[in-house]
Amino acid sequence: MNITKTNIDALNAVVTVEVAKNDYADNVEKVLQNYRKSANIPGFRKGAVPMSLVKKQYGKAVLAEEVNKVLQENLNKYLVDEKLDILGNPLPKFTEDFNWDADDFKFEFELGLAPQFDVKLDGKNDLTYFKIVADDKLLDEQVVRIQKQFGKMIAKTEVAEGDDIRGTFINEEKGINAPAQITLDIFKSKTAVKAFIGKKAGDVVTVSTKGLFDDDHKLMDYLQVGHDDVHGLDINVDFKIEEVTTSEPAELNQELFDKLFGAGNVSSVEEVKAKIKEDAEKQFAQQADQKFYNDASAFLLESHKVELPATFLKKWIQVAGENPLSAEQAEEEYAKSENGLRYQLIEGKIITENNLQINFDELKAYAGDIIKKQMAQFGQMNPTDEDVNGIVARVLSNQDEVRRLSEQVMSEKMLNLFKEKINAKTKEVSYEQFVKEMYGE
Repeated sequence: MNITKTNIDALNAVVTVEVAKNDYADNVEKVLQNYRKSANIPGFRKGAVPMSLVKKQYGKAVLAEEVNKVLQENLNKYLVDEKLDILGNPLPKFTEDFNWDADDFKFEFELGLAPQFDVKLDGKNDLTYFKIVADDKLLDEQVVRIQKQFGKMIAKTEVAEGDDIRGTFINEEKGINAPAQITLDIFKSKTAVKAFIGKKAGDVVTVSTKGLFDDDHKLMDYLQVGHDDVHGLDINVDFKIEEVTTSEPAELNQELFDKLFGAGNVSSVEEVKAKIKEDAEKQFAQQADQKFYNDASAFLLESHKVELPATFLKKWIQVAGENPLSAEQAEEEYAKSENGLRYQLIEGKIITENNLQINFDELKAYAGDIIKKQMAQFGQMNPTDEDVNGIVARVLSNQDEVRRLSEQVMSEKMLNLFKEKINAKTKEVSYEQFVKEMYGE
């Protein structure tokens, strides 16, 4: 068997595989002999069917199957041996005059080659890493929230400022049906506040979404509408009041502190705020990391010109799935996946060049940390190593879970690499400022 490669350009090549008779003849003969032993053809005893009849009935099909086996085996070996970095799979080039009656055959396959490029993590960029701080305003609001949460709830008949109002925002045309627990201080609109004063359970209050909040993004939380819909949203929504209560705030005393943080761990409001600040900023750091990871990924995609064998990939997409696609459908699929494929190539290059590997101990430790956090949420603060390791073993016996966790560990390694290598400026912001930065406003 002879295999050769002809480069069309930097991204496309054709591999020619020449299959000679001695590459497949013995295999074909063995298969036909087995067919002869088991063939059940009227007029002949089992095992006594003439070989000529067996070849006439099964010869072409067996020939094609055995040639294809030897062809695929040697083509795959060639790709590995030559260390060819290809995209998709080889596509056979069909010829109308192909002759299965010949002894020797020649097959051609189109290849889409992965592009060659360099990745520069330390290139010039406008990236920012946000350090989110829990400012005094947020801490004060959290203390008030805690006082309300642990305070005494009192039912009321009419709405007044400072009351808790439970109900549902409704707008049938926009498909809004959003249960909410609100206080009137969430509204920027004084008209909306006045509309609620004096209302009772069962009443319906209609308010305009235009200028309802100091930040349109709050419409996402309270009305459960998408980000793209909130800007300039100018509709009327009904709020059906279901319950009105007020709360007598809990005293900021040692009894409350012990209830929140355990006996003797906190003894002043300042220490409460310090605990809230510590916990909040841990969560904020995760959000800041995710934004930086996303921004860095977008920067790498934008700053690296990664050419793809587009024509080849569109042809491959047409035949790669269970159901063949039309050229137009393949074009659409390629457009959807093009940037994803480019980034996969960039990411793969980064992983290889920086030797980012995942070993089993890392995966086990990562899974263990997740499980401990989940157990803590259900009150199991100090699980035994035996309990945790037992759950880890069950999780890692599931290949889908292993794949998912591996992706998370690699993303963490990539993030740490980005933070180390990419020259980004650090900007300290409040959480409110960060939200605005998130949406580029």
